[in-house]
Amino acid sequence: MTGLEQQPPTTEPGDGPEPQPPVEELTAPRDGVPPVVDTPAGLQEAVEALAGGVGPVAIDAERASGYRYGQRAYLVQLRRAGSGTWLVDPVPFPDLAPLQQVLAGTEWVLHAATQDLPCLADLELRPSRLFDTELGARLAGLPKVGLAAVLGHYLGVGLAKEHSAVDWSTRPLPEPWLRYAALDVELLVELRDALAADLEQQGKDGWAAEEFDALTRFTGPDRRPDPWRRTSGMHKVRSRRVAARVRELWRVRDEIAQERDVSPGRVLPDATLIDLAVRAPRDPAALGGDNAEATRSRRRRANTGLLRHQRRWLQAIREASDLPEDQLPELARRTDAPPPARAWVDRDPLAHARLVQVREELAALAEQHAVPVENLMTPDTLRRVLWHPPAPAEDPPEGMEEGEDEAALSAALDERFATLGARRWQRRLVVPVVARALRDHR
Repeated sequence: MTGLEQQPPTTEPGDGPEPQPPVEELTAPRDGVPPVVDTPAGLQEAVEALAGGVGPVAIDAERASGYRYGQRAYLVQLRRAGSGTWLVDPVPFPDLAPLQQVLAGTEWVLHAATQDLPCLADLELRPSRLFDTELGARLAGLPKVGLAAVLGHYLGVGLAKEHSAVDWSTRPLPEPWLRYAALDVELLVELRDALAADLEQQGKDGWAAEEFDALTRFTGPDRRPDPWRRTSGMHKVRSRRVAARVRELWRVRDEIAQERDVSPGRVLPDATLIDLAVRAPRDPAALGGDNAEATRSRRRRANTGLLRHQRRWLQAIREASDLPEDQLPELARRTDAPPPARAWVDRDPLAHARLVQVREELAALAEQHAVPVENLMTPDTLRRVLWHPPAPAEDPPEGMEEGEDEAALSAALDERFATLGARRWQRRLVVPVVARALRDHR
């Protein structure tokens, strides 16, 4: 039965199998730690083995977030019944297209797929079908959805997360790191099967199918314009001139980070960048000032970055400070997004009343179905529809039959939510709630 044919399930929190207390700490892969594949011959061997395997393939990727520039993968782990576990170093290869060819049409099992899909796509690895055990756990109503917690709930197995934040660009990779990496895919398919059974028992397998299908088209987070505006500490920027200095310093820092292949924060932490923009020092002696960083390691990093690239920081400050007024950025970027919810009560009391009512009803609905409220409908999508409803909440036109106006409003809402990316199961649950709020607050 598809998600479109199912009726919305009614579940109580805790429905599904009771969590099993961890009875075993998973410390080593059952077949040992495999060698790293880093040669063409090794990659061909992995391709042939995975081609001879059966069933879904568990996939994970390790990045060097916080250490290297960007989000490229530095290790890809794969496990499939009949083929064992493979640890592939993607660095020596232009891409991993040979793996894509043998896995075409195979269901991929990932945990928190949106974290790994973009870096896998950079390696020409793209699923046509997938199962996300983290998202599935959210839909199943689990209070904790990290891999270790979900494994403990369904399989009674504990999993250490000792090396999740290490620098995976390190070569050679230490054996304990490789053991950790192999364990991440060791039981992923077994977990998928247990979770799928739970979702089916709760009547949410159709929900999950729609969500997983949408993930096969996920390309990465939205690339918002003006990324410099997301610099931590922007609330301290009170003038367009200072904003211009933040923009230019951010651009220079990003250039340096790309040149050195390091995380931008390792070139210069955000707090120091904002401090420079506000103070606008004009000579090397004034660059340091009162160090804005809270910890000793960050202060040391900031001082190193200031000293190493002092000429470029000063040039960026000078160029931004000398810009004509008409080239200064606005303090707030113009957007089609609704204002912050806290401003609705003053700017549009009716919209605020709708938002309050919808939030209350969705909270109750989320509790009824044992699913996080943000998974019923993303908050941004909900605010956009409530701030700019697709049809005016006013008296129906003369001659319209009773009930026709409600059907027309529901259809318009369904279309608007669909345009914004909402799934059918979400619209089925949320459209009646929003339509009711629009009728109650015209």
